[in-house]
Amino acid sequence: MRLYSASSEETLRARKLLVNWADEGLLATEQYQRLKKETVSELRTTNIFLRLVLFLFTLVGVGAGAALFFKVFLSQPLEQTIGIFFLIFAAVCYAGAEVAVSYARLYHYGIEEALAVCSVGFLCAGMQSALFRGSPYSPTPDGVHSLVPAAGALVSLCIWRRFGLWYAFLAAMIFVLFLPGYWTSSHSAQHIVVAVFYAAGLISVAAVRPRHRSDYLDDDFSLVEALLWLGIYLAINLQLSSLNLSAQWWDGGTWNASEFPRPFYWTTWALIWCLPPVVLARGVCQKDRFVIAVGAIVAILTFVSNKPYLGWQRHTWDPMLLGVLLTSVALFIRRWLARGPNGIRHGFTAARLSGKDKHWMNAGSAALGLVSPQSITPSPQPSSSDFRFGGGTSGGGGAGGDF
Repeated sequence: MRLYSASSEETLRARKLLVNWADEGLLATEQYQRLKKETVSELRTTNIFLRLVLFLFTLVGVGAGAALFFKVFLSQPLEQTIGIFFLIFAAVCYAGAEVAVSYARLYHYGIEEALAVCSVGFLCAGMQSALFRGSPYSPTPDGVHSLVPAAGALVSLCIWRRFGLWYAFLAAMIFVLFLPGYWTSSHSAQHIVVAVFYAAGLISVAAVRPRHRSDYLDDDFSLVEALLWLGIYLAINLQLSSLNLSAQWWDGGTWNASEFPRPFYWTTWALIWCLPPVVLARGVCQKDRFVIAVGAIVAILTFVSNKPYLGWQRHTWDPMLLGVLLTSVALFIRRWLARGPNGIRHGFTAARLSGKDKHWMNAGSAALGLVSPQSITPSPQPSSSDFRFGGGTSGGGGAGGDF
């Protein structure tokens, strides 16, 4: 199912670990150079910035090519004709992604990723236009129309397994959100269906993951499990399902409490308090950073959404109290770990062991500079054209104060 060989991906994983160890000074220069020669892969990779540029350029190129095709060959096509050609474009884009990997040996290079993403977009647009022409794309209780998001979810899952793109799995989760709207009009049932889908995926990942604890697939399954835990929590937390969060929270409204049945509403309130400890325990037992991070995130979201759930009035000092609480917990955990033998307790330490975090911080700083250059680079000060130097009292060789 995987397009890349296991040996190639293991080599890339070893190369990344080698770079992290070298950045931390754990390897001598001679050791690094010798091990670097032993971790050469035939796959072509690039840095994150060029990867994003190639991804965007490929998206623009595919979109422009499709628009040019319709402009030149089909001036006023029927909607069904457009859908058929979209399906053809989807097949062409997916074939292009396969060729880019099979022959050019691209690995997360941006080009094959954009082609795979375009195949999903063209597939969904083509199915909507060809099969349901004249029908607006809106979720109504009609099971036939659910074929579009179902196909999008299945193809996204295939792309995740085939190319190893984590955001393809996230796209599949987003497609799943649209499915219950075509099956039932009950909001409670929709939340339950989404949570059941995510729970089924979580059980499947938990069953498969132990076989890959020591290979390159462990990182992929770790991120997928974290996303599924987060998806289950967001499906359960009704206060995070409303689009008008600011008005709902700060005005003290009880919109969700009146829309959902009271037993279901208070059951979800109990579940959002029970789920964070379960996620944190799972992450700690597996020593999984992604799952631990999601456990911390859902715990914070539980504290934030507790008052809206209970209908209590929110105050301007609530974020300050939450910040003080989180800071205190972080300091306590850090000191508790530092006081252990050699700063380690049960396999956990507060010390940084690799340069991976440093690379992410550098990438984030560079991205922030690209997004908001004006906030970092000061704007030039306006200068007056009639300004002239003068007023000095010393001068030599016949020079005056206005020289």
